[in-house]
Amino acid sequence: MPTRKAQQRRAAHQARDRQTDKDTLSIEICARLIARPEYRAASTAMWYIGCKSEVGTLAALRSELAGRKRIVTPYCTVDEHGRRKLGLWHLEDLSELTPGTWNIPEPPQTRRGETGKEMPPSELDVIVVPGVAFDRNGRRLGNGAGYYDRLLAEIREDAVSFGVCFESQLLDRIETESHDVPMDFVVTEKNLYTGKSRRAAR
Repeated sequence: MPTRKAQQRRAAHQARDRQTDKDTLSIEICARLIARPEYRAASTAMWYIGCKSEVGTLAALRSELAGRKRIVTPYCTVDEHGRRKLGLWHLEDLSELTPGTWNIPEPPQTRRGETGKEMPPSELDVIVVPGVAFDRNGRRLGNGAGYYDRLLAEIREDAVSFGVCFESQLLDRIETESHDVPMDFVVTEKNLYTGKSRRAAR
């Protein structure tokens, strides 16, 4: 029998896949995020690059790359023990990226480890996080691989996390486990929700 999380994940995937006007709504969501004082005050911001039916970030990313912030993007890799994790790449131009895991643009293997391009989580002031679903208290439901939970556990306590999703992806309450890290804010095309603080959750 499917677990509660599996049921929630399936329902949220279906809602996200059915969402219309994704491009327009994605622009609205990213604009709402960028206007936040927490984002405006940041020097270094991590933006994921969306895949499939996730909130699209490319338009915002192109704009932010032309600005003054240092922009970082994640990519899938493994640590020294072979555990899956997200690496962080200082992105200066989208042409640096090639299709990688799940066809998501990421730095090619030949450039990884390059001085000045690989970034530690402690450098992030803001992190923009995708999700299968969120609730209005900042709880997040991912795909189950744990990539973002591990990254969120390593960022500074004063760094600010923004979960982004369509309003249709919001659930009343997401069941969480001890390793699940809540968002500081959840941004949709209709609203901004203040999440349960990561600092209070620890």
